[in-house]
Amino acid sequence: MLAIKGGKVFTMGSQGIIDHAVILVDKKIIKAVGSDIAIPADATVIDATGKYVTPGFIDAHTHIGLEEEIYGTVGDDVNEASDPLTPQLQAVDGINFADLAFTDALKGGVTRSMCMPGSANVIGGQAVFLKHLAPTLSEMIYHNPWGLKAALGENPKRVYTRQKKTPQTRMANASLMREALYRASRLVDKDDDQDTLKQLPLIMVLKGQMPLLVHVHRADDILTALRIKDEFHIDMIIQHGTEAFLVADELEKRDVPVFLGPLLVNRAKVEMKEVSFKNALRLEQSGVRFSIITDHPVVPIEHLRVCAALTVREGLDEYAALQALTCRPAEMLRVDHEIGSLKPGQRADIVIFDGHPLEFRSKVDWVLVDGEVWGDDSEKR
Repeated sequence: MLAIKGGKVFTMGSQGIIDHAVILVDKKIIKAVGSDIAIPADATVIDATGKYVTPGFIDAHTHIGLEEEIYGTVGDDVNEASDPLTPQLQAVDGINFADLAFTDALKGGVTRSMCMPGSANVIGGQAVFLKHLAPTLSEMIYHNPWGLKAALGENPKRVYTRQKKTPQTRMANASLMREALYRASRLVDKDDDQDTLKQLPLIMVLKGQMPLLVHVHRADDILTALRIKDEFHIDMIIQHGTEAFLVADELEKRDVPVFLGPLLVNRAKVEMKEVSFKNALRLEQSGVRFSIITDHPVVPIEHLRVCAALTVREGLDEYAALQALTCRPAEMLRVDHEIGSLKPGQRADIVIFDGHPLEFRSKVDWVLVDGEVWGDDSEKR
């Protein structure tokens, strides 16, 4: 048994914020949270007095381990830019689980992330949900697959125009996405022996077994994605959503969430001219569900909380910003029964900060992932 005592605990659940709290962890699971919890005599105790305790942060859109920072093309496995339709690809098969970014993530309090192929292709491949600390590398896989990556807008156009292949227009992007879904829809009710590896991920999307994760920045591309959602009755999560606030009514009406970001960037292309930390507040005021992402390595994953802090500077409520790193991405990714908050029965993903988690100068002292303890100090491990 492990006990964390004395900290200011942001449960991100019905218990709210608890001062001088105790959290009891039994192996991988949180057993109790509260201010009047008795600590067993044989428990290992972490003294969090004067510190802040939160659930582990979740970065719901990254290329961690798939697009490594220091290895250039040798470590870049994020895009198979030879065919605009590659749903059969699995991000998990390209990940270097020894990527230094996994340790960087822990230093920023990020305990889990979604890793997905890039946006060169209209259908890019299957995402994998990862945890950043585990006894073995293979145990870092949390859920696989956990969504199918797709893209509209500039990226597929740019990649395949250079190759003198389709798609070269937004119309072609949408047409290829529709065609892929239509072909798969004809197999949904047929025998499995007629399915192929290329069709199976699309069939899973059509059956509601995983969402379509659509890379879109511009408002018109978001509307195209929503039309396709309506036509095929699929679950969809908007990725990036730079201009999502301009079509917030359409998103809110369909209850389509947004993985918002990267925000700590320049306007790298035309689609991103509206990038702003104010966009989080705009979505919040419009009733659109969102989480904050880094798109690592576009923004280094350890700076996820810095991105959240900057949305607070631009008017977003502090607690809402923390929700956008914890319970909200967990809910959007259908894992809120396991992670995203601190309450009995949840997996023990816990971060202890020496100051407020949205204060730039605060440092992570301890991290637990599924109850396994990591500290940013060799003496603590």
